[in-house]
Amino acid sequence: MTNPARNTVTYVGQSVPGVVHPQRDEREAGAATWRDVVAAYVGLTKPRVIELLLLTTVPVMFFAARGVPALGLVAATVVGGAFSAGSASVFNCVYDRDIDEQMRRTRRRALPRHLVSPRAALVFGFVLAALSTAVLLAWVNPLSAVLSLTANAFYVFGYTMLLKRRTTQNIVWGGLAGCFPALIGWTAVTGALSWVPVVLFAVVFFWTPPHTWALALRYREDYANVDVPMLPVVAPAREVGRQVVLYSWVMVAVSLVLWPVAGTGLVYPVAAAVLGAVFLVEAHRLWGRARDTEDLARIQPMRLFHASNLYLSLLFVAVALDPLLTR
Repeated sequence: MTNPARNTVTYVGQSVPGVVHPQRDEREAGAATWRDVVAAYVGLTKPRVIELLLLTTVPVMFFAARGVPALGLVAATVVGGAFSAGSASVFNCVYDRDIDEQMRRTRRRALPRHLVSPRAALVFGFVLAALSTAVLLAWVNPLSAVLSLTANAFYVFGYTMLLKRRTTQNIVWGGLAGCFPALIGWTAVTGALSWVPVVLFAVVFFWTPPHTWALALRYREDYANVDVPMLPVVAPAREVGRQVVLYSWVMVAVSLVLWPVAGTGLVYPVAAAVLGAVFLVEAHRLWGRARDTEDLARIQPMRLFHASNLYLSLLFVAVALDPLLTR
């Protein structure tokens, strides 16, 4: 017989006796290499989320500077923003590790696979938060640092701990945290807030529900199994499609408001109108496919999800290009 006292799970930074996880592959069962360690910690920060957040930060800096901002300032804002977003993601992974372990989309993350211990991950999250604050205070400005900390705290306490498991409106209001990069990019250059970044903040706010609900529709069984009341879990697909269309129309309308508010050239409004029209077509197609079926193979929610990523990316590229091409 196997002696239970000899069975251990090796974490990065911790060994816990008496626990066996048979799904761990052969590589995980041995000693972790430095590459395993780095990959595990990097994975906790959700790099793809960081990329998307920075994509809404840097273009706003170009717009605020009406040209190319100081590259040192851009670098400091990017580093500080990446540390802050990474920190929030780490805390999210720690808190949600119980449901992450049960969901297909998330069960290969570092904590469900027991590559990193919760304690080590918490320390990592606090270190990233401290580094973010230090970088933004030292090389950007206090307002940007405060906004970054606010976004981090709201994502962890507001969305992850309070809203996510309690209400279908979780991503609507929890998504506010993802809107802050527009404010941070503006204040990094100007040192103050104005209506211009608030409009861009609102664009991301209304973009978030269609983007997230499309993904949640694809993985609605996962969310249902762990009792997370995402809208696609508690409402039929046709209602999800209707809500996606409503938010999409408001998002496109708000995106066009930037033209008169900021006095842009024609590059931005033309791009916003074209991109918005394409997005609305995809949103209406999703709704049309969802009206008479719950079959995800027919609804194809990931089409809208990928289209939403492309929409936001190109819209903020237009934000950056407008002052460069209309001077």
